[in-house]
Amino acid sequence: MSKYAIGVDYGTLSGRALLVDVRTGEELATSVYDYPHSVMDTALPSGKALKADWALQHPQDYIDVLKNTIPAVLKESGVNPKDVVGVGVDFTACTILPALKDGTPLCFLEKYKDEPHAYVKLWKHHAAQEYATRLNETAIKRGEEFLKYCGGKVSSEWAIPKVWQVLAEAPEIYKAADRFIEAADWIVWQLTGRETRNACCAGYKALWNKKNGYPSDEFFKALDPSLEHVIDEKFGRGVLPLGAKAGEINEAAASLTGLCVGTAVAVGVIDAHIFVPAVGITREGEMLAIMGTSTCHMMLGSTERLVDGICGVVADGIMPGYYGYEAGQGCVGDHFSWFIENCLPKDYYDAAKAEGINIHKYLRKKCESKKPGESGLVALDWWNGNRSVLVDADLTGMLLGMTLRTKPEDIYRALIEATAYGTRMIIETFNEAGVPVTSFFAAGGISQKDPMMMQIYADVIRMPIKIAGSEQAGALGSAIFGAVAAGGAKGGYNDVFAAAKAMGKVKDTVYYPNEENAAVYDKLFAEYKILHDYFGRGANDVMKRLKKLSAASGE
Repeated sequence: MSKYAIGVDYGTLSGRALLVDVRTGEELATSVYDYPHSVMDTALPSGKALKADWALQHPQDYIDVLKNTIPAVLKESGVNPKDVVGVGVDFTACTILPALKDGTPLCFLEKYKDEPHAYVKLWKHHAAQEYATRLNETAIKRGEEFLKYCGGKVSSEWAIPKVWQVLAEAPEIYKAADRFIEAADWIVWQLTGRETRNACCAGYKALWNKKNGYPSDEFFKALDPSLEHVIDEKFGRGVLPLGAKAGEINEAAASLTGLCVGTAVAVGVIDAHIFVPAVGITREGEMLAIMGTSTCHMMLGSTERLVDGICGVVADGIMPGYYGYEAGQGCVGDHFSWFIENCLPKDYYDAAKAEGINIHKYLRKKCESKKPGESGLVALDWWNGNRSVLVDADLTGMLLGMTLRTKPEDIYRALIEATAYGTRMIIETFNEAGVPVTSFFAAGGISQKDPMMMQIYADVIRMPIKIAGSEQAGALGSAIFGAVAAGGAKGGYNDVFAAAKAMGKVKDTVYYPNEENAAVYDKLFAEYKILHDYFGRGANDVMKRLKKLSAASGE
């Protein structure tokens, strides 16, 4: 009798479920649910306006993903719920919410429905930059050891700056919250009735370390006296490793999803990290880029190295027995969407409609005839700040070289090239730190849909690029961990490496670098690097000065 696992992958705009045969990796059914509230970055559902750099979500959307997608894949596949042995969940991170001790989000309470700080702070909520800056200054002054494990600087996207922002700007919400919890752990809580914390989110987003635990109470007190006991009061110190069983589907979750009570549920994982087993990566040296609205870069290593400007190095953070390295870019798909939504003339849309293709395909078609360097443009890919290797959300985008002959497709291609240069900066940083990148994989929607962009990446980084074999690789990775949580005795697996070997996959398609193009991109990358260091490392802070002027004028 075949056994199955379900992976639930929560992205920035939607959640999806995938039902997989645990022996063959065959994907039998998938279902996607778009969040009705999407990303709240201008106003709450009530219409209350939000300030710049805010990005919130509504946790009811996450529950509705379970309610809609899991019954859908069970129905489509015809699989008996009794044969589903495990469920895994991954989530964007750091995506954190305040909740009561029973798991109720504060925004569900009538008295807090109009309070922004009561909602989920999405990963790309950057309004906590002030607190991240102060945290870094304090940590550097005190010589805090945790800094060396997170690339030397804490991002405004991470948990503690976001929690500190709540304390400073909405102390009533901070006091009312019994827990601040990652959405990955919160949704597992809803499935099992048991609160857990996973090593992936804790290690990469909340300053936890397997050897040392969380930073000391003295450090948090130095930030703000009210934060002295924040870990014990609002987080808890229990952290479970990846692949562990968090609990089992309870009666409420069974009623919601159609799954059987007692089905194993794996601890949560960050969405980017879960892609690693989905492409079958089980050894060091292989970098995986998960390319969507943003890009995350994953690596395994047998030794612990300190790499400047990365998001972190965490023991067992991606796969057990390895140090997991993470870096990333905060604006990739969002970059291109911004351009299309704001910078295209009407005749381009008319032309795309006349050809019966969407605007992205139309622009790619016009870009494909261009040669590297032909436009004379170079851009900095910081439209949403820089996640790696500068770790600065206050940096902004830039486009250099425009003339009266510049066309929209020239700019579009330059933005694509900029994100490729950003990835090359990350690769070079790893190589220089003694964590060699020997091969490169790509996953996520862009890798599946945009051959032109993948070829540009191969040319820029001068490496072949292998492509994930599943269009839902995040959900597949979660299903792999669900199978591991079930264990071999229940029809799953006893370790994630065996599960990844059986269920992970890559396509036959490989993008190889074109030497002629690569030689031109070497020259363009050299220009990018000069601009990167000039505007990003303090020689000219004009971007930050302009941002302050903009913020002041809007007050």
